[in-house]
Amino acid sequence: MTDTSLIGPTLADFEGARTIVSHVADVTPMESARFLAEILGSPVYLKCENLQRTGSYKIRGAFNRLARLSDAEKERGVVAASAGNHAQGVAFAARELGIKATIFMPVGVPQPKLAATRGYGADVVLRGTTVEEPLRAAAEFAEKTGAVLIPPFDHIDVVTGQGTLGLEILDQVSDPDTVIVPIGGGGLVSGVASVMKQRAALEGRTVRIIGVQAANAAPYPLSLQNGFITAVKTLPTIADGINVAQPGVLNFAMVTEYVDEVITVDDDLIARAMLLLLERGKLVVEPAGAAGVAAILSGQVTNAGKTVVVLSGGNIDPMMMERVISHGLAASERYLKLRIPLPDRPGQLARTAALVAEANANVVEVLHTRHGDGMQFSQVELELHIETRGPEHAQEVLTRLRDEGYEPRVDF
Repeated sequence: MTDTSLIGPTLADFEGARTIVSHVADVTPMESARFLAEILGSPVYLKCENLQRTGSYKIRGAFNRLARLSDAEKERGVVAASAGNHAQGVAFAARELGIKATIFMPVGVPQPKLAATRGYGADVVLRGTTVEEPLRAAAEFAEKTGAVLIPPFDHIDVVTGQGTLGLEILDQVSDPDTVIVPIGGGGLVSGVASVMKQRAALEGRTVRIIGVQAANAAPYPLSLQNGFITAVKTLPTIADGINVAQPGVLNFAMVTEYVDEVITVDDDLIARAMLLLLERGKLVVEPAGAAGVAAILSGQVTNAGKTVVVLSGGNIDPMMMERVISHGLAASERYLKLRIPLPDRPGQLARTAALVAEANANVVEVLHTRHGDGMQFSQVELELHIETRGPEHAQEVLTRLRDEGYEPRVDF
């Protein structure tokens, strides 16, 4: 590895930050994941920052940044903008350090995140419907009042604080071959990758760092390809915690130097990953936090050796969790919505339900209508919501229906 002492923090900086961060951050568990090892073909460990105080790793960088403010800066207070995890991290850190905090959040932010941020004592101002509007409002507030703006990722103190997670990983799994980290703006992966690479160089070994972005918000692959920071137009994604349009300046430089590969995963894979973590790992993980597991499910991670996956957060609204579970079941073909045209005569509904039962599937919802597009006058349409055991079983149900002359159409 080339000399990177001028790009970001040194190992001594990270160790110093660990002393500071240890006042508030828990040492989160490292769990073995045999269910993922079976997929990857090598040992997999989960670093459970979803169990961290405030529900994510963000408390590390926020506390390290606030703790390093001068007395005069602390007196002026701090301001931040966030849709969730950064807001809670800054609010919590400010409370612990006796600093006044103002947090700008978008209108419509999930109620649990809003309540938690206010519960930590911050003044919360709702502004706009996207993250960009609170960011502008926070910058204007800082300029007007003198409050210190706390960025979510693009600051050396924030990166150093997030990198303390990398030191914990090395304490718990001494010689990982691969570490997989979700990426938004790049604060977490910058710190973790830097720690890993610097320590590996000292010990005469190598470690592979893989970053993961949501496919609908992935500025890093294009920026790395171009060789300079490139903004992208983001699309809606369930992984709102890593929905960022462009890399941070410091973060991009560090990712370019330390990260071996950045891959993307779509929302279906993320939903499947969340469902798998819930069912097999008994872990509640938010969409952004499950991106690393989604990367394993995607098949893009190969020859990984001993692998650590960072579960970066667990803050998810119960209503969102319900939707994601349904989405994950559908993506795994364990929940089918079928539309079946039927002759308009008695007994067809009962016969169709009997065929599904004979295939050992379970009907959970039924809609019977005469008002569907493309239907003939003598037809009705049956909509069935069915639980199955997976793709093979789903195909068995469809085959059973088709063998009896029906023409089911899968909606999801």
